[in-house]
Amino acid sequence: MKLDGRVALVTGASQGIGKFAEAGAQVVLGARNAEKLRAVANEIEASGKKALVIQLDVASRDSIKAGVATALEACGKIDILVNNAGIAKDNLALRMRPDDWETVLKTNLDGAFHCIQAVLHGMVRQRYGRIINITSIVAQAGNPGQANYIASKAGLIGLTKAMASELASRNITVNAVAPGFIATAMTERLSPAVHEKVLSMIPVGRQGTPSEVAYGVRFLASEEAGYITGHVLNINGGMYMG
Repeated sequence: MKLDGRVALVTGASQGIGKFAEAGAQVVLGARNAEKLRAVANEIEASGKKALVIQLDVASRDSIKAGVATALEACGKIDILVNNAGIAKDNLALRMRPDDWETVLKTNLDGAFHCIQAVLHGMVRQRYGRIINITSIVAQAGNPGQANYIASKAGLIGLTKAMASELASRNITVNAVAPGFIATAMTERLSPAVHEKVLSMIPVGRQGTPSEVAYGVRFLASEEAGYITGHVLNINGGMYMG
């Protein structure tokens, strides 16, 4: 799964991104607060690989266009796009504010589409591209109190399939990765009781790691995955098998 000579743009980049650099890709890290990603970039550069940090707010189409332009100026091309940026504003539907619905959809779904649109001209011109959208297990299984988040992540699955059909003839694949219960700062805040309850629902009996998700993304970004498109890769330890 070598990515030598490839340029990968990852939005909302934080954990697991080093797997792209290990494979030989030049990594462009995009987020609203670019300084937070500097530590990730420093780790990549310390290993002798290349990394670039750009300011990118996926809720703003203008910010996306400017960020992609900066990446193209610095790197010359973008071969791989990973739509990883996302937010959650959970609440029961009865209590959900219209703004919380709109903000989550605008960031998680609209933002992914605008990022795809921003890199497409270059990918079509070079007749090569790998687009990976990060969705979620709840987009397929459902969960109470997350109507906005789930709608956005389920929308990403639909977007993945639509773009896969549209772009396959241009040698551009579009796939999604649906992580399950992954060890992150967010899951660490769960109470021991909730944590144990969730673990009891996972056949392999443990949480996943960011690296395991990153390896799945890296595979879909590789040459070896050239015949896979429109697919949702579940990385959830068997928690959902639909």
